[in-house]
Amino acid sequence: MGKNVVIIGTQWGDEGKGKVVDLLTDKASAVVRFQGGHNAGHTLVIDGEQTVLHLIPSGILREGVRCLIGNGVVLAPDALLEEVDSLESRGVPASSRMGISESCPLILPYHIALDTAREKARGTKAIGTTGRGIGPAYEDKVSRRGIRLGEIFDQAQIAERLREVMDYHNFSLKHLFEYGEVDYQQVLDQLLEQAQRLQPMVEDVTGTLHQLRNDGKNVMFEGAQGALLDIDHGTYPYVTSSNTTAGGAATGSGVGPRYLDYVLGIVKAYTTRVGAGPFPTELFDEDGDHLGTKGHEFGATTGRKRRCGWLDVVALRRSLEINSVSGMCITKLDVLDGMEKVKICVAYNLNGQEVTSPPSGADRFEECEPIYIDMPGWQESTVGMTGYDQLPQAAKNYLAKVEELCGTPIDIISTGPDRNETIIRRHPFDS
Repeated sequence: MGKNVVIIGTQWGDEGKGKVVDLLTDKASAVVRFQGGHNAGHTLVIDGEQTVLHLIPSGILREGVRCLIGNGVVLAPDALLEEVDSLESRGVPASSRMGISESCPLILPYHIALDTAREKARGTKAIGTTGRGIGPAYEDKVSRRGIRLGEIFDQAQIAERLREVMDYHNFSLKHLFEYGEVDYQQVLDQLLEQAQRLQPMVEDVTGTLHQLRNDGKNVMFEGAQGALLDIDHGTYPYVTSSNTTAGGAATGSGVGPRYLDYVLGIVKAYTTRVGAGPFPTELFDEDGDHLGTKGHEFGATTGRKRRCGWLDVVALRRSLEINSVSGMCITKLDVLDGMEKVKICVAYNLNGQEVTSPPSGADRFEECEPIYIDMPGWQESTVGMTGYDQLPQAAKNYLAKVEELCGTPIDIISTGPDRNETIIRRHPFDS
């Protein structure tokens, strides 16, 4: 039997999942996305060349690796085709490596209009969405009015379905939000044109995944965003609209949980967050500036500056629990190089009481004040190191303390953005 490995972000996204997926696909036959949409931003650096992917799985640059998009993903046809064209202009045969579930709900122009109109209406209480229509598309899916990929290949059927859905949403745009309506004919014409290019990529993704396992092939399940943005387990309502936790890999692909063999939790060596929402360890001093500048902390999707802070083990432990994480991958360790001391949040002060688990809901989370321990920093550069013994002793001590506090082993350490700037202590496909 082949092995199925799930990769998820354990924080608020931007942990470095794309690089790790690309790295580990040296032993995989396929990579599958199982949730989210083109609100993800996965950055790969290979031999100094940078590639940013939003929708296509991060194994696309590996020859011979199938890249699949499961039913849990909300698919923006224009964004997908734009990515395909960009890759193929560089000589990457993206379309022939792709397979897309016909059950994917589509993100269409009216979803983006709704997303923008709602954020504008919220004013100072805006969630900070990417404005790409992700939430409205998931709403349509749950309300059973969404249009799925498999429907757009029947011209008569899609014309009728689209009219019905757009009448509904245009009414809201016009009368509720006082926002411009979206043109039906323009959306239909564009969709029919896109259908011709998308149809050859459609396949039974669930069937393919089970066949790969039966054939003894390894598969990587690539998560998007981070577990603390999960619609059920995250800092609600400042969350995304899908299940970003490992459980989403099963529902978003059609592979049952018993066939998910290992979960790798990606952990940035410090913490970042984009947009609104509670963030107990956020820094507003020179240490925060150091992390943001040295870590190049700007969103790959939105370009927004990320909020930066120390590693929060309280939130991290909960994330490791709800994802049944087998091993951690620590990324951006090199960003901590040169700091006199490094702090780790080990508990919160919540209304005068010390708590070691995160409260439910954003309001109480916002009231949490971090309780830190200090660790000695290191002045040596860790950039590009590939062996654990090469690391400065203070860096080893920091990693050992994180393992001790979390009760979970660190299997991989990333020491730079390039694929090869990595220390592998235990390969997920070999464990």
